[in-house]
Amino acid sequence: MSSANPKKIGENHYQIDADSNLGMKVPVRIYANEALLQKMLSDRTIMQARNVASIPGIVSHSVVLPDGHEGYGFPVGGVAAMDAEEGMISPGGVGYDINCGVRLLRSNLNEQTVRSKLKDLVNDLFSSIPSGVGSKGAVRLTNSELDEVLVNGVNWAIEHGYGSSNDSDVCEENGKIPNADPNKVSDKARKRGAPQLGSLGSGNHFLEIQKVEEIHDEEAANRMGIKEGTITVLIHCGSRGFGHQVCSDYLRVAEQAMEKYNINLPDRELACVPNNSEEGESYRKAMFTALNFAWSNRQMITHWTRKSFERVFSQTESDLDMKLVYDVAHNIAKVEKHNVNGEERKLVVHRKGATRAFPSNRNEIPSKYRDLGQPVLVPGSMGTSSWILLGKSNSMDLSFGSTAHGAGRTMSRSKARRNFTEDSVKKSLNDKGIFIKALTRDGVVEETPQAYKDVDSVVNVSHNLGIATKVAKLVPIGVIKG
Repeated sequence: MSSANPKKIGENHYQIDADSNLGMKVPVRIYANEALLQKMLSDRTIMQARNVASIPGIVSHSVVLPDGHEGYGFPVGGVAAMDAEEGMISPGGVGYDINCGVRLLRSNLNEQTVRSKLKDLVNDLFSSIPSGVGSKGAVRLTNSELDEVLVNGVNWAIEHGYGSSNDSDVCEENGKIPNADPNKVSDKARKRGAPQLGSLGSGNHFLEIQKVEEIHDEEAANRMGIKEGTITVLIHCGSRGFGHQVCSDYLRVAEQAMEKYNINLPDRELACVPNNSEEGESYRKAMFTALNFAWSNRQMITHWTRKSFERVFSQTESDLDMKLVYDVAHNIAKVEKHNVNGEERKLVVHRKGATRAFPSNRNEIPSKYRDLGQPVLVPGSMGTSSWILLGKSNSMDLSFGSTAHGAGRTMSRSKARRNFTEDSVKKSLNDKGIFIKALTRDGVVEETPQAYKDVDSVVNVSHNLGIATKVAKLVPIGVIKG
């Protein structure tokens, strides 16, 4: 067996040992079943994870989660922790869509009530929430207002009437990460971001109306206010063109600085700088502004979603009990404390297409859920289920407190366009009772459920390993795409 071939070391648990000939400093751990592993081996996922294992200062092991697939430099569904003092920070280890994330709203409406007005509801949501490539938000920000968004995150939206403090209470980081510095952001990023606040965007971003189909953990579901048969809304979007530009800008900075710091890597897409260097500090402060932009963005979409429900059902938000359950970030790097070989260390944890999945009694979890564990949201792909999970203690040993962030692609967008038509995808969704409204033909075809892995398999791996366990299964009935 070559060192490139994963060996099975437990149920859903594979490893590639560190090979110094390949520059690897730590092993690679892969969490998957056999079918998911075979898909990873069919592209560059595993090779990329091996390359990540060569980054200076990486600790313990490089992680591939069950939704892992090929990405830019790092695999999507990849986690890597670097020593905060000696290690690196890498823009590619966070990704282009900084704080692409998911938030879940619950309601007390049942499926029958919503189905009777489903088309009206989807059309109202579609007309009130801007979506699509380069789409403009409904808010025009001055430079100083944009600065406030970049520093205050979700609080900016709430202070301007888009929701309440109950919303920020159930966001990761309470929707505002400190030490964001707008001065570390380029004019180009500002120009791209200023008109886009409050917009969904394109690609795999969506807003879904879902019903709660199965409850697997009664206690956790009760605490989250999730009841079988009721309607929820899942919002998936990020920092739009703003975050994309921040990543582009700092990838160039990192590429240029590597020679200065004498960093040699097997792939230039892994470009990184020492975490404590001037370039590392600047990237972190800029990345934090994009995190805050994304939380504010999702908050405004949440506000307009509630208003649509109010209009269509002629009830108030409070009558409908449209509370935010939780908001999780993907595509993020944060300094956290983790035990490594029995010693508590400060690590820069890069989650690229991965969700934090902390167990109970971690201070980072909002007080409402602290004794329960962190809610985790795993979206499917417009024709398949999504899941609510609960972070568990095994995640701390196996994946630096992380789990999968979605189904994970298996088919490129261009291949999806060659293999499917808009009519065939819409018919297949319609046959399942799902009404979709999309801005473009490609928005439908590229995101066909057949382009993704089976999200239930991804979730089963997480559940079986005790990284994050099942709370409830949600299935779509209405979808909005860019």
